[in-house]
Amino acid sequence: MLDDLRPRLGRRLLTGPAELAVFGCDALTAFYERPAAVVLVESADEVVAVVRACHREGVPFVARGSGTSLSGGSLPIGGGVVIALNRLDRVLSVDPDARTAVVEPGVINLDVSRAALPHGLMYCPDPSSQSVCTIGGNLAFNSGGAHCLRHGMTANHVLGIRAVLPDGELVELGGDSVEPLGPDVAGMFCGSEGLFGIALEVTVRLVAVAEATHTALAVYDSLEQAGDAVARIVAAGLLPVAMEIMDALAIEAAEASVKPNYPKGAALLIVELEGERGVVDADAAALRELLRASGAGEVVATEDPDARALIWKGRKSAFSAVGWLAPDYIVQDGVVPRTRLGEALAEIGRMGAAAGIRVANVFHAGDGNLHPLILFDGREPGMLERAEALAGDILRLCIRLGGSITGEHGVGVEKREYLPLMFTPADLELMRRLRRAVDPAELANRGKMLAVA
Repeated sequence: MLDDLRPRLGRRLLTGPAELAVFGCDALTAFYERPAAVVLVESADEVVAVVRACHREGVPFVARGSGTSLSGGSLPIGGGVVIALNRLDRVLSVDPDARTAVVEPGVINLDVSRAALPHGLMYCPDPSSQSVCTIGGNLAFNSGGAHCLRHGMTANHVLGIRAVLPDGELVELGGDSVEPLGPDVAGMFCGSEGLFGIALEVTVRLVAVAEATHTALAVYDSLEQAGDAVARIVAAGLLPVAMEIMDALAIEAAEASVKPNYPKGAALLIVELEGERGVVDADAAALRELLRASGAGEVVATEDPDARALIWKGRKSAFSAVGWLAPDYIVQDGVVPRTRLGEALAEIGRMGAAAGIRVANVFHAGDGNLHPLILFDGREPGMLERAEALAGDILRLCIRLGGSITGEHGVGVEKREYLPLMFTPADLELMRRLRRAVDPAELANRGKMLAVA
């Protein structure tokens, strides 16, 4: 099969050991697998040709963008092909009247907003890796980000998808309307972790850039206090665009890395408001009183774009910044009901202390999406296993509290064993039936999310 593809692809068909080594894992480096080949495609037609060749010969394949998956979602399949989409990086069109854009899967998330900004528009989903992650990967994992509290996840902003199914068939899912008719097939494709094929073009919804944006920082003596403040804000009827919490370890890491000059404390709550000028002014005054009443020791607020950018740079650098605190770490992605945030954080602290492992907490407080960062040194015998055991215990805690094993990072290979804790055998069998209906041979991203039949 590779011999057949080589005349068309030339040096963009990689098979050498050194060439393949860098594609052996994604951002979850605990898993590693060397593919048989990597294809650097430059057009949708090339993607289709490779998929059809794989289907004809029964060769499994996985699509890969920037490799920022934190669940092993773009881990190569042994003996399979990696289809690298980074060169499909064009914003094909921006329609300011319809407030839509059509993009290729290799477009960087932040570049969509850059293309829309001259029209006073933006693309809302903003994962922490938005300066490097691609729309195709965001689509596969239904990515969210700090501002998904108000704006929603990727699925809320994808209108249409042109895709190639695992057998090579080209399909059009959804369209360009925000009010589609019939079943939401595009919504089913979004978040399927590559099991239904590869997106070739994605039509996304854009929104107007807000007239005013107000960002507040509140410092607390404990994580529980900060979590309770979130519940207060929501109960008062405010709907911020984002509410994020960082603990002392996460703050320390951010200061060591990008130096956002955060106020010192055991926990930091970031709350952002946006909208019309008058509404933001009224909400900001109410927010200030709520933060004071919730026990905040210090409250700092700004509307300066540069100051706001530094605040968010500190928050979004937290995952990588903990490398300043430990040589290795595991990022978890559990979800708990917002009303049980304080309980979950207290229990995670107790579990980390019992395991003798430091845990830095940084998370989307508004929707209860926890991202505990489990810090360890993999050179110490048994430490990786202890860290992984703690990560699993945190997921079990989330389920016990009525939550989920993933909010936005996906199941990938990391969380497959926890699916039966959330879903019944009938639920899982329905998922497998749906997957096999689209891909009977399980060629597309084999082994991810659902165990191989």
